[in-house]
Order: sequence, then C-alpha cells, then structure tokens
Amino acid sequence: MRSFFRNYGIYLAWLVSLVATAGSLYLSEVLHYEPCRLCWFQRIFMYPQVIILGIAAYRNDRSAVIYAIPLSVIGGSISLYHYAEQKIPALSRLLPCKVGIPCNFDYLNWWGFVTIPFMALIAFILIIVCLSAARKGTADQPEA
Repeated sequence: MRSFFRNYGIYLAWLVSLVATAGSLYLSEVLHYEPCRLCWFQRIFMYPQVIILGIAAYRNDRSAVIYAIPLSVIGGSISLYHYAEQKIPALSRLLPCKVGIPCNFDYLNWWGFVTIPFMALIAFILIIVCLSAARKGTADQPEA
C-alpha cells in the first residue's frame, strides 16, 4: 500500500485538487452559491494546485511537492478557521465579513458538521497526505 502512494501520490493529489476545484465551481456557477471572502482565499490556494500538480503528474516531477504542500497548509489553515467560524458563533464577531455573504453562513450542513469549508479542509489534508507519501518515495530512489 505504501508503494502505491509513493508511486501515485502526485496523481492522487492532483485528482483531489481537480475534484475540489470542480466542486467549488459547481457550487458557485451552477447552484449560484455566492462565495464569501474566506472561500475566495481558500480558492486562491486550491486552484493553482490543479495546474502545478497536473504538470508534475504528467512529467512525474516530484520536486513540485515542495510548492504544493505549503499551498495546502495555508489553504487548510484558512479552511480550519472558516469552519471554526461557522461552528463557534463567537469567532464570527471577532472578524466579521463586512462585504457580501457572511463567512459564517452555511449553504450546506450535512449531518450537522459537513459544510463547504469542512470539505475544503478535507481536500487540503488529503493533498498533504498524498504528497507527503509521494515525497518519501524520492528518498528511497537513488539519484541518477
């Protein structure tokens, strides 16, 4: 199982970023859910990964991992804060969204805990895990 993630971690991370990007575009462009300010910041850190990881997967370039992991860590941190703001009412009073849709508004709330920022957080975590496994594969391979 480890060798599978070592060999295909970049492809899996690219697939996660692609699904997350397509999902966010579907929610905003098809279902007409207006993204809040924090959603835009999360998109800023997810959308470039489709291109970075797509090129890395095509070229089997594991060096792109060092660019994608920081994007996922920052985006995941924003998602975690956004999710906390939705679930802890006091946080929304600290830094309220003053323009557009409020950041603590829930378009989706499946099973009482799955919201859009939660899904983004899971996507960022999956990308980090897949890329970490793929990065470990570079240490096992001898340099040419």
